[in-house]
Amino acid sequence: MSVIYLLLTLSILVAIVFFIAFIYSVKKGQYDDAYTPSVRMLFDDELVKKK
Repeated sequence: MSVIYLLLTLSILVAIVFFIAFIYSVKKGQYDDAYTPSVRMLFDDELVKKK
């Protein structure tokens, strides 16, 4: 029965760590640009210089 308490505690700690990492990445602007990746493939040909 003590193993269940240990696993429950560890899983809650891991969830808290991932939540803190998510909040940190949101505050640092990781998810700010949601538009550019969707249209980047449309403008890739313009970046290639023709000889």
